[in-house]
Amino acid sequence: MHRSAPRLSRILACAAVPVMLVAVGCSSDSGSDGKKNAGSSSSGTASSKPSEPTVEPAKFTDLPDPCTSIGKKTIEDLVPEAKKKGGTAGGSTDLSVRSSCSWNGLDDQGVKGSQYHWMDVGFTRFDSDQALGSGAKRATEDYGKQVTKTKAVEGAKKVAAEPAAGIGEEATLVTYGLSKTDEDFVYATVVARTGNVVVTLTYNGAGYAGAKTPSSGDIVKGAQKAAKEAIAAVAKFAGSGDSPAKDDAKTDAEDTKKDDADAKGDAGSGDSPKSKATPKS
Repeated sequence: MHRSAPRLSRILACAAVPVMLVAVGCSSDSGSDGKKNAGSSSSGTASSKPSEPTVEPAKFTDLPDPCTSIGKKTIEDLVPEAKKKGGTAGGSTDLSVRSSCSWNGLDDQGVKGSQYHWMDVGFTRFDSDQALGSGAKRATEDYGKQVTKTKAVEGAKKVAAEPAAGIGEEATLVTYGLSKTDEDFVYATVVARTGNVVVTLTYNGAGYAGAKTPSSGDIVKGAQKAAKEAIAAVAKFAGSGDSPAKDDAKTDAEDTKKDDADAKGDAGSGDSPKSKATPKS
């Protein structure tokens, strides 16, 4: 009986060893798995990067012909006796991005003198760019710059600026006076934006040989009317996929062929019948 007791103790001790080893093994494996899982989680978080927001596409992808963007009747009313009825297109390396057209005319009224008028319309289009922003955002920035530039015209007098309602998504009317060639000119410039396109229209007039200087009210009214047509031409051109005034363009082309030799010099005539300098907008 006494010899069986130690033997029983040894059996119980050996039976307890596997239990302890199992416990230790589980504890060790758990720690290893924890480290692996933590590493995997950390790696997954580091590899995932937030994607940049996509810039909205530009609303307009092309520009209308600036010389047909304003109706023929409007040109006749605002620039009587225009030397080149079809207008003089400005130079551009890409007409889908930047374009312009101008008209000038001297209306001889006999003993009452002569009325001179000049009008210029310019279009600038901005594409959407992931780095620079949407076309509309870029156009809005340029719109502000053009308004500031217009208000800072050298030699301008009595400069005034105010919002111009009903022209595009936003528009500003800038008026001022300017003396040159010994005459007083009255200016009105409308800077407007529609989508990703900025339209700048300048209209002025002066009286020669004793004729009265055009009223500021008439010049402003004419500039706003022409600017509305130019803005409308952007949307109309985009919707039709072609020029908004094909018939007028054809007629103007025929008229242009009939212009005399004096009309050929209009490109450098500027905004004064006595000046050969390039006009400043």
